[in-house]
Amino acid sequence: MVKKLLAMIAGAAALSCGQTQAEPPTAANGGKTLVVYFSATGTTADAAKMLAEATDGTLYAITPKEPYTAADLDWRDHHSRCYVEMHDPSSRPAMSGTVENIDEYTTVYIGFPIWWDTYPSIIATFIEAHQLQGKELIPFATSGGSGISTSVSNLKKNYPTLTWKRGLLLNGMSVQQIRGLLK
Repeated sequence: MVKKLLAMIAGAAALSCGQTQAEPPTAANGGKTLVVYFSATGTTADAAKMLAEATDGTLYAITPKEPYTAADLDWRDHHSRCYVEMHDPSSRPAMSGTVENIDEYTTVYIGFPIWWDTYPSIIATFIEAHQLQGKELIPFATSGGSGISTSVSNLKKNYPTLTWKRGLLLNGMSVQQIRGLLK
């Protein structure tokens, strides 16, 4: 009886403080799941493959029309392709294709490596090339040191009419760990 009473008091206190448990991201309404990703070095590709397995989702790679070279990815060089793209808000690197059947999916995970504390410009290219209204969009990322919160905030700010869910940072996670995160 005492345990029940303490549980009720704790629940009321959490509600009165405005604290709620974030809903875990899952496929909306039991629909199909798409896991799209951009990966410059393979790290995000590995995370995307595990996420697709954990969600029973379809995997799709966002491929730049012009592949990135090692010189393009040298973030210390102010003339490198990634530096120039990330410092030009209008930059939209071309992709080599689009998802033909995007309308079949209700949940879309969008993955990327974090560059300059946010998503790479090619993610904007993908978003703007697809009809994503009414879909549950769940960002996921890999990073050598940044969190995902700024990326998610920027996505919400730049695409406010889309339905963004809590972001996932999937550094070095296994399929089992990802499944646990999604529960």
